Amino acid sequence: MKTNLFLLLILAAFAVTTSCNKKQSSTPVKTKLTTEILKDKIKGGWAGQVIGCTFGGPTEFQYKGTMIQDYQPIPWDNDRCKWYYENSPGLYDDVYMDLTFVDVFEKEGLDAPASSHANAFANAGYMLWHANQAARYNILNGITPPQSGHWLNNPHADDIDFQIEADFAGLMSPGMVNTSTDICDKVGHIMNYGDGWYGGVYVAAMYSLAFVSNDVNYIVTEALKSIPQESEFYKCMSDVIGWKKEFPDDWKRNWFECERKWSSDIGCPDGVFNSFNIDAKINAAYIVIGLLYGEGDFGKTMEISTRCGQDSDCNPASAGGILGTMLGYSAIPEYWRAPVYPVEEMDFKYTTMSLNDVYELGYKHAIAVLEKNGAVINGDAIEIPFQEIVPAKLEVCFEGHFPIARNHVGKQLNINNQEFELGFEGNGFILNGQAQKQNGQELVDGILEFEMYIDGQKVEQIKMPTSFTTRRHEVVWKYDLPEGKHQVRLKLLNPQEGYQIRVDNLLVYSSVKPENAWKTN
Repeated sequence: MKTNLFLLLILAAFAVTTSCNKKQSSTPVKTKLTTEILKDKIKGGWAGQVIGCTFGGPTEFQYKGTMIQDYQPIPWDNDRCKWYYENSPGLYDDVYMDLTFVDVFEKEGLDAPASSHANAFANAGYMLWHANQAARYNILNGITPPQSGHWLNNPHADDIDFQIEADFAGLMSPGMVNTSTDICDKVGHIMNYGDGWYGGVYVAAMYSLAFVSNDVNYIVTEALKSIPQESEFYKCMSDVIGWKKEFPDDWKRNWFECERKWSSDIGCPDGVFNSFNIDAKINAAYIVIGLLYGEGDFGKTMEISTRCGQDSDCNPASAGGILGTMLGYSAIPEYWRAPVYPVEEMDFKYTTMSLNDVYELGYKHAIAVLEKNGAVINGDAIEIPFQEIVPAKLEVCFEGHFPIARNHVGKQLNINNQEFELGFEGNGFILNGQAQKQNGQELVDGILEFEMYIDGQKVEQIKMPTSFTTRRHEVVWKYDLPEGKHQVRLKLLNPQEGYQIRVDNLLVYSSVKPENAWKTN
């Protein structure tokens, strides 16, 4: 007789929740699932991610530093996913980035090294931004993981990138948070470090727990054990959880408290001193706000996580994937699930995989991970051994670096202006800009090379491709300088007619935290 799917889900969730409330025992506690439930949850995780990404697509970065008001409609209809697949497939970078790593596991097995994931990621045909693009440039130019994601080599180390790509790690580690963290350690340090990496660890942990609990509050709070308490990321998530208790029916008050305390980005060169905020902490807070105040309702979760703004497609994608895993594909309301049906056989852009392919691969990899980590699989029955969650190692980005100024530069390195110099006072700096073909000339992409000198000493020789895919995200940067006055000089080595390096802004850091000028005694 076929066992009732929903009854089994409730029993499995009750078993793990009960076991976690008991005092630690020398005998590992096991959680029971069936293969049918496992497949349904994996489908729900991937489909939920696509639903959330699609729903938030029209508002992505349209609302920076402000929530999306209730009177602003967000469209949804049965053709919504198909339209984006056919007209704007880049929306699904959340998914096809995951699939890069899924594909490596499929080709090389569960022990595929970080170098394989890094090379597949760096040489893929899709466009990248922020920490991902900085890491791609690093890898293509000889800086391999984990250094490719380290903040000294990647100014975007605290950005959201791995957070939106870590779904696969949790989906292939049902009920095994430590295992998902190990996978995140291998892959996530390709592009992120510190709080940026923790965003992926935390999201993966919530996915992992969504297989063995139907309590959103438990999933959110228990997953946080995977993050070191000393980290800013942990403190931010802990605040959100605390504010939910203080303001149980007012997600907007929670949002305002987050903005007040956690919205100051100090890392991302595009976000410092701007309303644009792609920092992992604040965007993870929006995921958690959606999950907690959505209270297990798929529609409420989508609406709230999206209406928090900023990266408003990625955040509901994560929330939708986690909740979809908890509920299972079959329990996602038809209103939300129906638009997925027309695209389940369509390959994602830049891949040869469709959702239906990913459902099968996701199940295959989850079974392999379970078997490797001590699960007992007997026919349709699966027993998952309990893992007492161990927090990840402590990592801190930009320690002792406080942004103090953002100044316009407006310089070019080209055949007529082959070097320039500027000064600043502090302990670090970033010059942003890009290599480009001038005046839209129809030239082939090229590579400009230049030298950087700091205080008269040559520090680095740098290649700047004009290709958007292989570009260097910032022109130059340097942290951990002695506090004081410094001179930076850039010298173009291979000037070419029609090509230039544009330098837009200077971002300055200091080891001295600035006082708030508006404060009075």
